[in-house]
Order: sequence, then C-alpha cells, then structure tokens
Amino acid sequence: MPKRCYYEVLGVPRTATEAEITKAYRALAKKYHPDQNPGDDSVLEKYHEVSEAYEVLKDPEKRAIYDRYGHEGLANGGMPPEGSIHIDLSEVFDDLIGGLFGGRRRGGRGGQRRGADIEEVLDLELLEAATGVSRTLTVRYEANCRTCGGTGARPGTQPVVCRRCRGSGTEYISGGFFALPQRCRACAGAGYTIAHPCTDCRGRGRVEARETVTVTIPPGVDTRTRLTLRGHGHEGTPGAPRGDLHLILRVREHKVFERDGHNLICQCPISFARAALGGTVELTTLTGEKVTLQVPRGTQTHTVLRIPGHGMPDLDNPRRRGDLLVVLVVETPTQLTPEQEQLFRRLAELEGNAPPAAPRKGILGKLKDLITGEHPPT
Repeated sequence: MPKRCYYEVLGVPRTATEAEITKAYRALAKKYHPDQNPGDDSVLEKYHEVSEAYEVLKDPEKRAIYDRYGHEGLANGGMPPEGSIHIDLSEVFDDLIGGLFGGRRRGGRGGQRRGADIEEVLDLELLEAATGVSRTLTVRYEANCRTCGGTGARPGTQPVVCRRCRGSGTEYISGGFFALPQRCRACAGAGYTIAHPCTDCRGRGRVEARETVTVTIPPGVDTRTRLTLRGHGHEGTPGAPRGDLHLILRVREHKVFERDGHNLICQCPISFARAALGGTVELTTLTGEKVTLQVPRGTQTHTVLRIPGHGMPDLDNPRRRGDLLVVLVVETPTQLTPEQEQLFRRLAELEGNAPPAAPRKGILGKLKDLITGEHPPT
C-alpha cells in the first residue's frame, strides 16, 4: 500500500511553517498515543504514521528532499527516483554532436507542461441527485509561485545552468558501445541549480493555492458519476494550461427510499383491516408530492404496487423518469382495545379457529389492573 503524503497525514498545507507542523503533530500524537488507546492496533499504526511524517517535515534538509523527490527521494538518500532512467539513442547522438560542435542546449524539463488533474469525492443526498443542485467548493491546488515566477530562485537572482549536465538534465554513463543516459545527479534532471532559493516556495517554484468554484450537478446522477471542470486542476509550468478537476459523486443512502437504477423503492405499512377490505393510502414521494395509492382487497404483505413517473430522472434525458415501487407491509396489531379484541374473536369464531377465551379475573386481578392502569375486556 503506497504511503500517504506526509502533509496530508499531519493535516497541514505544503506551505506550513515549522511551528504549524509541530502544533499539528502534538495534537495528533496525543490523540493516537498508545496509552490513550490500549489494544487498538489501527490507532497504533496511525501513531507511527504521524511520528514518521513529523520526523521528516521537522528537519529542513529532509523536508527539502521530500518536497522535491517525495518518498522515493528519502529512500534513495536524497537522490532522485531511479524509475525514470531510460535509453534514448537520439539524445545520445545529439549530446555527442553538441559536445563536439557546440550544438544547442536542451532544457531538462522539456519545456511547458500542462498541470496535473485533481480528483475529489463529492457527497450528495438522494433528493439532490433527483432534482439537481449547485454546489460551491473550495479547491486546493498547486500554483506557480508568484514571488519567483515559478523559477524557485529568490527575486533578483536566476537559476544557474547545471555544470555537470550543461543544462540537458541528463548525464551519460559509459556502457560499452553506447552511452547510457540517466537523470543528472547534480540538478535532479532540472537542467539548472538554484543557489539562492525563493523564501516563499523554498526553491520549489510551487505553492499551495485555493479557489472557490461553483458546479451545477444535473438531475439523475448516481454514485460514481464523474463530472469534469476544465481548467480547475493544478497549474502547469509557466505559460502552460492548468489541469482539470474531476468530481466523483457519491450519493448517500436515504432513510425511506432505496434506489434501483431509475426506480425508487419504499415500504408502506397498512393495517390488517385495510389489507383485507382494500382502500386508499396517501404517500409522500421523494420530492414531497402527495400521491394516493389504491390498495386492492385481500392484499398480502410484500405486495408491490407501481406508481409510474415518480422515480429518478434519466441523466441523459431528464424528462424520462423511473417508477416508485411501493412494498406493502401488513402490520399485525400488538395491542388491542377491548372492542377490537371482541371483533377479532368474533372473526376467529366465524373462521372456526377461535382461541380459548381468557379466564375471568378475580378480585385480586382486578385490583392489579386498577393499580397498573390496565382495563380488562368486557
């Protein structure tokens, strides 16, 4: 399982000061300390995770390595990850020709790069999924540092072309007949070094920024529906377009209605008498409409009645809607009035299945009924 971002573990932004990092660590360490949660292995894992994140972010040198190379950089002792090593014969020949005849220098970062995309999960209520809704969100993204213009160098200074790779971002290791390229160890493939880092971004050229966006969610969406907002992802390199913001929707469960595709399902309790004799019941739909349901005579429990057009709208065609499926549940009474009990006994006699009558209570039983508030049947 990949490690979580250390800043995410402590709940602080990448621009957090040492004091903010220490404050966040102390609060989480107290919350997840083993002495406060004896026997809870999951909490112990979180405590170790918080401690590991703090050990890195409190150390300026380790933090600089982590900011630049991530977890792999720490594992490699501050060197860039090795997974990017590749062989490109055209680069080998270009480098050889450039070295011999003073050819052009290539920047190690490959020019402008579009910003990365962002994915966020957005929770909705079932009613919001049925009717559509507008939501205002605060999005955190990486932006080019405005102080240094994204160069990472302190204002008034400039990055210096790397002497080791001469700005190509790649150095070559002899491998027999061919020179094998790898990322330059001196500049980590950037093609330049920064002698005087920007104090705002610590030489990264990037800072965390926030913006408020409004998204209109159409009727009929469901869990895992994906909405894309163009140009609201991370910023690219200076002059390059931003990435996109992808919203992954998650619809919460409703306490009354259950969704089944475009249909909605709910239960409706009815009395024993209404199930036998038939009649009408009034229902309130998901959107608050009142509808009258005709219950046929002799209805059995779990009978399903359909109300057309009161389900979920079709995302591609909101004019089309599913149905509301009503599951009738016949309720057997648990407490009877004396009159009701007499009627049920009479019904049982007519069916030839009358239970024995309850024994008549003596004076002590009647006194007990008076004390407890119970009234014997007449």
